[in-house]
Amino acid sequence: MTQLIHQYGYLAVLMLVGLESLGTPLPGETALIGAALYAGSTHNLGIAGVILAAVAGAFLGDNAGYLIGHWGGYRLLVRYGRYVRLDQAKVKVARYLFLRRGGLVVFFGRFISILRAYAAFLAGASRMPWPRFLIYNAAGGIVWASSYGIAAYLLGKGMDQLSRPLAIIFGVAGVTVTVVAALVIHRNERRLEALAERALPGPLEGYPGGRPL
Repeated sequence: MTQLIHQYGYLAVLMLVGLESLGTPLPGETALIGAALYAGSTHNLGIAGVILAAVAGAFLGDNAGYLIGHWGGYRLLVRYGRYVRLDQAKVKVARYLFLRRGGLVVFFGRFISILRAYAAFLAGASRMPWPRFLIYNAAGGIVWASSYGIAAYLLGKGMDQLSRPLAIIFGVAGVTVTVVAALVIHRNERRLEALAERALPGPLEGYPGGRPL
């Protein structure tokens, strides 16, 4: 990682963060912290440039992931969702939940490793309105890159040691929230389906009776 940052500088941060945000299993957050540590210890990079590169990578990767989910992911749900028990009613519930709470998922997903890679795709597949996605995504990317970048720059090696337990804590929290949310949704499935139908009456696009994709 240090060699990549030494050789490619800001571009390495932008590419690794962007590809991770697109759903590729690459260490984007590690690249941000590593580049900030490198900037603080060598001053060959500026911390402002590191943060801007991470924000740009997050923005580009997440928006690409959103578009893939919006066009490709949703089509897959329409065509094959019923084979994995994701019929139109459940897809409508997912869209309803993202309409209501999608902003929080997108914002806080930036700080949780699993969601950081897939929140944008899920938002796109659930047809979360793009302007709303854009606002929460940009806010999450800016806060994430600034907080982790500045902390690593100021704390030096201490941040490298601190980031691992933080990643574990955020990861456990993310899994816990996901499991609890799945249980709550399952127990309130019928009520949520009724609420989703009232909010989104009629067939969804791509389903029989709905607008074509």
